[in-house]
Amino acid sequence: MAVPFTKKRNGGDGLQSFESIYEEHFPRVYAFLYRLCKNESLAEELTQETFLQAFTSFYRFRGESSLFTWLASIAKHVFFTYLRKNRLQKQCIDLELVADVLCAGEGSDPEEIAQRNAVKESVRRLLETIPDKYRDVVMLRLYADLPFAEVAAALKISENSAKVIYHRAKKMLMEELKHEYQL
Repeated sequence: MAVPFTKKRNGGDGLQSFESIYEEHFPRVYAFLYRLCKNESLAEELTQETFLQAFTSFYRFRGESSLFTWLASIAKHVFFTYLRKNRLQKQCIDLELVADVLCAGEGSDPEEIAQRNAVKESVRRLLETIPDKYRDVVMLRLYADLPFAEVAAALKISENSAKVIYHRAKKMLMEELKHEYQL
């Protein structure tokens, strides 16, 4: 895969090339961050920060993964940096998506809704306790909707490792949830 943006290859104005990358990938990066924080203005701010960091470090992009995978990895780090700086728990992570993966069916019955809310709260608590490598794989797989090959590239691990880590994380979450809620 060729590097799509370098001043050497373009012979001059790399800013125009990066602008086209920005326009092409902004919606998907924004959607990824919005799925994490469920806040439009925060997602917009974090997306801008992601592209700023991408612009200043684009020389390090080696083309070993897709451009979006690289941007999603930067976005994930920007998001966690924001959480650390603002001393927030990972409460702004949208757990609806994780609950959808772990719970079968939507359910409009009040009892099912209450159970889903309890599951979301447990998942929130569990995501804070699992090792970062598990949380990172789950986030890139579910929130960025990346295939395992791209998750692996973003985290600099093998595709098999990404699959194993994801399934172990899901198993850890399911075991704990089964224990608590008899799912």
